[in-house]
Amino acid sequence: MPTFDLNRSSLRELNRALHALRADTNETHWTVSGPDGRHAVAAGLDAPVTVEIEGNVGYYCAGMNKLASVIINGNAGVGVAENMISGFVHVRGDASQSAGATAHGGLLVIDGNAGARCGISMKGVDIVVKGSIGHMSAFMAQAGTLTVLGDAGEALGDSLYEAKLFVRGSVKSLGADCVEKEMRDEHREQLYAKLKLAGLAGEVDPGEFRRYGSARNLYHFHVDNAGAY
Repeated sequence: MPTFDLNRSSLRELNRALHALRADTNETHWTVSGPDGRHAVAAGLDAPVTVEIEGNVGYYCAGMNKLASVIINGNAGVGVAENMISGFVHVRGDASQSAGATAHGGLLVIDGNAGARCGISMKGVDIVVKGSIGHMSAFMAQAGTLTVLGDAGEALGDSLYEAKLFVRGSVKSLGADCVEKEMRDEHREQLYAKLKLAGLAGEVDPGEFRRYGSARNLYHFHVDNAGAY
């Protein structure tokens, strides 16, 4: 199992080694120590490996991830798992703003809280936050799911497209064109599947959540809705 100490080797050396991995690699589990808030740790991965980071990371950790599993045993800065294509990213602490921004696929799990704009412009990723999320989360979210076990801040789902939002706690306010929707059996089943992926099956009751989605009034410009744009 390769171990990489960022207090002894450079971040560029780490990412270069990880980028050189291929799908048939036998180096399947990497441990990274001494991250000390460095930016872009384990960014741009494209192999089915596990990278476990021991400590806090800075901006864009696991950004553009494809196939890999990245576990952060600490907190994450801005844009963790930004533009992720596939794979799994697990933050075992809190995440700063824009977690999972523009991500197309995969699963992002945050054990703590997430800051503002969690899931901004998400395009297919599944995000599960065990704590609460900040304001303007799921802004312009196009596809995928955002599941929040805690509370949501102001303007949730502003200018939302077809992403599905599930919140167990309170919502401070909804953004433009975001409305609460009926939680039917099909939605509870979908939510259960996401909770199961996050290791929460049997711990959390899908019936405790409310569902939010797009009212679809802002898809096409209409002068009567000009004040909402």
